Amino acid sequence: MAADAQGSRLPDFVAWPSFPFTGELRLKPFDEPVGVEPPRRGEDPAECPSCGSTDADYLWTDDRWRVKGLPKPSGLPMVLILETRSHLDLGDLSTMHAAELGVLTVRLERAIRSLDGVGRVHVARWGDSSAHLQVWFLARPYGRLNLRGPFMTMWDDILPPVDEKKWREDLEFLAAYLNDS
Repeated sequence: MAADAQGSRLPDFVAWPSFPFTGELRLKPFDEPVGVEPPRRGEDPAECPSCGSTDADYLWTDDRWRVKGLPKPSGLPMVLILETRSHLDLGDLSTMHAAELGVLTVRLERAIRSLDGVGRVHVARWGDSSAHLQVWFLARPYGRLNLRGPFMTMWDDILPPVDEKKWREDLEFLAAYLNDS
């Protein structure tokens, strides 16, 4: 393990080729634990941004699921978010929803991977920001091996946005793909 200037141990991943930073790193002080977890965005369905969105805000919808892109291009070729139509989190899914989540995950991965310039698709879910289930699909640019691994979201913020015209064409293709299958 490497150490920062204060002698704190840094994790091995700071030396991985996919880690987006170089140079001296310093660990932030570790926060004290809190007694009560803070509420996530949208804990109350009446205040949930996903529940308040209309189908027009989405790339694809069905009776139980909706898929949206980001509001504008980012550094990765494509980022899509799969959400439940109902106000559910991962642990709230019925057996039917869980089975559909598996099928939709494979469909979305195949669709995104079929875009020109996509090497792999990373699938992620973070449970701390939104109370409404959101499963993220992040496309790694083909040949950009230093973007492999768990730092994709960092790279998405670091890289310049992709071409908007191509991004919009890809969104149209993905909508057609999802509507056709």
